[in-house]
Amino acid sequence: MPKVAAHSGAASPVAVTGMGCICAAGNSPERVWRAMRAGERPLLPHSALGDGALPFPFCGIGEACFPGKRRHSAADTLALAEYAARAALARAQLPIGTMEAAGVVLGTTAGSALHFIESYAAFKAGLSSGCSDRDDYFAANLALALPIPAKGPRLTVTDACTSGADALGLGMDLIRHGECPCVICGGADALSLVPHTGFARLMIYDDRPCRPFDLRRKGLNLGEGGAVFVLESMEHAGQRGADIIGYLLGYGAGADAYHLTAPHPQGRGLASALREALAEAALDARDMAFVNAHGTGTPDNDKVEGRTLASMLPGVPVWAGKGCTGHTLGAAGALEALLSLVALTQGIVPCSPGFEQPDPETMIRPTTEEAPTRTPFALSTSLGFGGGNAALLLGAVPGREGA
Repeated sequence: MPKVAAHSGAASPVAVTGMGCICAAGNSPERVWRAMRAGERPLLPHSALGDGALPFPFCGIGEACFPGKRRHSAADTLALAEYAARAALARAQLPIGTMEAAGVVLGTTAGSALHFIESYAAFKAGLSSGCSDRDDYFAANLALALPIPAKGPRLTVTDACTSGADALGLGMDLIRHGECPCVICGGADALSLVPHTGFARLMIYDDRPCRPFDLRRKGLNLGEGGAVFVLESMEHAGQRGADIIGYLLGYGAGADAYHLTAPHPQGRGLASALREALAEAALDARDMAFVNAHGTGTPDNDKVEGRTLASMLPGVPVWAGKGCTGHTLGAAGALEALLSLVALTQGIVPCSPGFEQPDPETMIRPTTEEAPTRTPFALSTSLGFGGGNAALLLGAVPGREGA
């Protein structure tokens, strides 16, 4: 079994043995990767969200990608999580005994609501119940209801748009501290009128395909999706002869404690998260093949994130992928970590869809053409409302190709 190179002082690596995902760009890691490389910009018109939607397009999942999904509701979050989890488990081929000992950690934003818009509408109409039990669930149900016989720790993370990344970090911690040999973790969010309207009212939504870090950027395109990893301790993966896809090597989190929706002007929390992730893996900026930036396309986020990356990771290529996937909210950190691992495995840093004109204020120039990776390590960053920041450090398996 190939092993990741050891680094003095590094925390133990955690093996990735399964991955699954779904978003507007595709319903598997391979399909999303192909869409990313092709520069696809999958957008649905606002009317797909219903008559009350404001006129901004979004990266929604169509029936061709996920048959049977005919509505855009927060209640679909569970279905997206289940889809990605089943795909990841099929890839990992976990024995039943291992699945029973596994933990489950899932991040979400939409799933943190006690009531969704359907319930609120029913309340206003004077009805006692306006939707089914499946529509009206607590956040914990997202983790507990996954149809797998996992009896280990079950956690739901609701930390805005870093939720998916934080779920992976917590999964790493559970394994490293011996709580369980395996963790099924990631993030999921379906889109509904609530976040769509909220981001539009904040005036950080683009009415065209978004342009992260571009001089002309106006805002984001919201998206939806799910991404799930199967993580195992190196010992457990080795004992069962698992096919290792890659490694999670480091995780860092940092709070800005500055503003409800705006990042700290000096990127204080992001800088802390990056330092922690690098220290945990005993690596530094020179070891990174690229950083997969959060890159929402909003003026403040891109300026602060760009300056922080330019300062802490000088010369490291920056890849921004939300021009293809949209901003998948609580799924974003997990989806972008997954795509980062695919990129490392393929040995390719892809283009950044939508970026054309550099903005001097961001101090970075994201990728505009493909380039080969020069090392087997990369970072993926996430920033969220409330001042949350997360960084994941991933590693490729030497000599391995394919997702």
